[in-house]
Amino acid sequence: MNAEFSGMIITTHQPIFLPWPGFFYKGLRADTLVLLDQVQFPLGRSWMTRNRLKSDQGELWLRVPVRKKGRGKQNIQDIEIHNETHWRQKHLQSLRQHYAHAPYLDDHLPHLEAIYAYHHCRLADLNVDLIQYLWNTLGLKSTWVLQSELGVSGQGTELLVSVCRALNADTFVTLPPAEKYLDREKFSTCGINLVFTPLRPPVYPQLWGDFRYNLSALDLLLNCGPKSLDIIASAQ
Repeated sequence: MNAEFSGMIITTHQPIFLPWPGFFYKGLRADTLVLLDQVQFPLGRSWMTRNRLKSDQGELWLRVPVRKKGRGKQNIQDIEIHNETHWRQKHLQSLRQHYAHAPYLDDHLPHLEAIYAYHHCRLADLNVDLIQYLWNTLGLKSTWVLQSELGVSGQGTELLVSVCRALNADTFVTLPPAEKYLDREKFSTCGINLVFTPLRPPVYPQLWGDFRYNLSALDLLLNCGPKSLDIIASAQ
């Protein structure tokens, strides 16, 4: 638990695909991170289905194809993966090719291959399995839980307050860009401290030329291995 607060500290995030280091930084700043799997899946491009790594050509995008056409608005937990393509093989081949010289590829590739081999039908299940692997491998001491396991619903600040109440939390921590979307007064009225923790994107050794900020935390892990969590912690 963070020493500056005395009670339970909560943060939230959507269960995005191969999250960036800031996702895990939020996990470091809280006792529990709640994955919002019952909120609406974004209609446009989002980090739910894609993220960036790095290649000799610059950014390396990995994308998971999903079924959206004709299905209207869906919750994240209901999104199905379009498994009729060879996207899994392409992801793994990209990792083998572009991270062949990464110091820690051999430590993690077999585990990633096992996750991909599971052949998930739903996007949230894939993303959660990848999050769990990164979370455990990085060595975070805090916990995470799914919104769907808490039985809470709502939108915006109402949902976040409900999450805090479900876990008997008195502090909600998030990053400064979220401030414009939150109702400070509602948090205060409910007796919940609203805390914004600054984030300075971490810099670390990368392959392939000039440094690129905010890639997937997998890039950090493959390049820095056991030092990754300390690098994320230094982002404050």
